[in-house]
Amino acid sequence: MSAPNIRVYGNLEELSRAAAGEFSRLARETKPDGKPFTAALSGGSTPKPLYELLARPEFEIPWLRVHLFQVDERCVPPNDPQSNYRMIREALLDHIALPQSHVHRMAAERPDRDAAARSYEVELRGTLGVTASDWPRLDLIFLGMGDDGHTASLFPESAALDETERAVCPNWIGKLKMWRLTVTYPVLNAAAQVIFLVSGGKKAEILRDVLRSPGSSTPYPVQRVQPSSGTVTWYLDKAAARLL
Repeated sequence: MSAPNIRVYGNLEELSRAAAGEFSRLARETKPDGKPFTAALSGGSTPKPLYELLARPEFEIPWLRVHLFQVDERCVPPNDPQSNYRMIREALLDHIALPQSHVHRMAAERPDRDAAARSYEVELRGTLGVTASDWPRLDLIFLGMGDDGHTASLFPESAALDETERAVCPNWIGKLKMWRLTVTYPVLNAAAQVIFLVSGGKKAEILRDVLRSPGSSTPYPVQRVQPSSGTVTWYLDKAAARLL
């Protein structure tokens, strides 16, 4: 990892407001090619306040020009309490005028997980107008970081860490005894901008290790997010950043 771009905020509310402002700024930029603004959203508790803020009119987001994707999803129905999509829908989608065709849900509940992952890759490539010879380049990806250094559903010692040919794949998480669908490193590292959202004192030690030891021979999964022609920014609250 190159020198990280770090922004520290007083608390999760301030962090979320700053991230919402950046989303709004990027979404309102007019692209020379006229293409829509594309973003991928993560699940978990940390980004929920951000999504709730994005639903507010004050951020003036041109939703008709936005397409939203998922970073990963548990293999559960979309109304399941564990579903990332359910959280995103309840916090954001139910409150904005985003066309249904602009919402790209991972159908991770399908019995054939491999087919579900391949279908999502087709949808991702088709929406972005990308052929099989290139990787989809999303304008913005929001990521989190687990206390084991995972991001998306790329967990330590899981098979998807070594995936280099597929944009989306199923991944068995042994310690959780659960299947998930996840975008892979080639997609994360093709992004124009990646923003990590990390909050809370429980993340302080792992965050210190991740940001201070980029040359580790056994990198944490999160350390392998290194866009080739994009930026990575860490949005942290004071509690998470206390050991930096």
